Amino acid sequence: MANVVLSHQDGDHIAGLIPVVRHFDVGAVWMNRPWLYASEMLHAFHGNYTIEGLRKAIRDAYPLLVELENTALAKGIPVYETFAGQWIGNFVVLAPSRERYLTLIPQFDRTPSSYAKPVKGVLGKLFQAAKNLSSFFETWTTEALQENPSPTSASNESCVVQLGIFDHKTALLTADAGPAALAEAADFAQALGLLRPPAFVQVPHHGSRRNVTPFVLNRWLGMPLPEGSATRGTAFCSVGVNKPEYPRKRVSNAFLRRGYPVYKTENVGQWIRHAHEMPDRDGIRPIDPVAFTSIYEE
Repeated sequence: MANVVLSHQDGDHIAGLIPVVRHFDVGAVWMNRPWLYASEMLHAFHGNYTIEGLRKAIRDAYPLLVELENTALAKGIPVYETFAGQWIGNFVVLAPSRERYLTLIPQFDRTPSSYAKPVKGVLGKLFQAAKNLSSFFETWTTEALQENPSPTSASNESCVVQLGIFDHKTALLTADAGPAALAEAADFAQALGLLRPPAFVQVPHHGSRRNVTPFVLNRWLGMPLPEGSATRGTAFCSVGVNKPEYPRKRVSNAFLRRGYPVYKTENVGQWIRHAHEMPDRDGIRPIDPVAFTSIYEE
């Protein structure tokens, strides 16, 4: 039976898994449930919470996560935590560590007000809304990708990062992980002797410019190659409908420099397939990767 792995607690990642667990034969569900650690985090929250009160407040904030858990348990499907070091079939979990996950929970958007959660001011929101597009120019040897971008959400940084191992080839699944999660995953992979350029990699968070940095990509994919070099692997990027700006050009350019052509989904109902030594299927046709783009606006 199959394993079902939830990357993190954002609703758009949970909703599609509930019918999968409800209607298919599933051997186990792997998901992190933040309310389980209420007793260890009580000191981080404002107010007069008891352990049970905090646990209930967090559960109430994540109804889809609770529904996924209840759906699995109602069918007798075991539910397991998903932290670094656990093996799920051919996949090893590289991040998050349990310790880092607990530090992130008080910063989640949906958890109760805590000492760790930053306050988002109205002026900051207005500034973001008023920002104008800027023009960028890149060559193969210049890179606009930032080493210290604006941080992605704490929820994204809690994503489960997995490395699949298949006949000496590896596949890196990143979900919406940010630079901190990817760096922790690289550290753990290095400790296991598994840090090397993967044959397949998922571009994090639809190709957001806040989720990868040159340093992190160099560790995972290798240093930039001379233009025209052979590829090292393949990158897939999940992109929603009416989002032509994704993946961000600086991100797809950065993957291309390191030998990873980026293939993206674009339309509702579209799927793309990556195969190795497998027969063709009827109706399957090749698609073109995202082109290197020198001039663009963001």
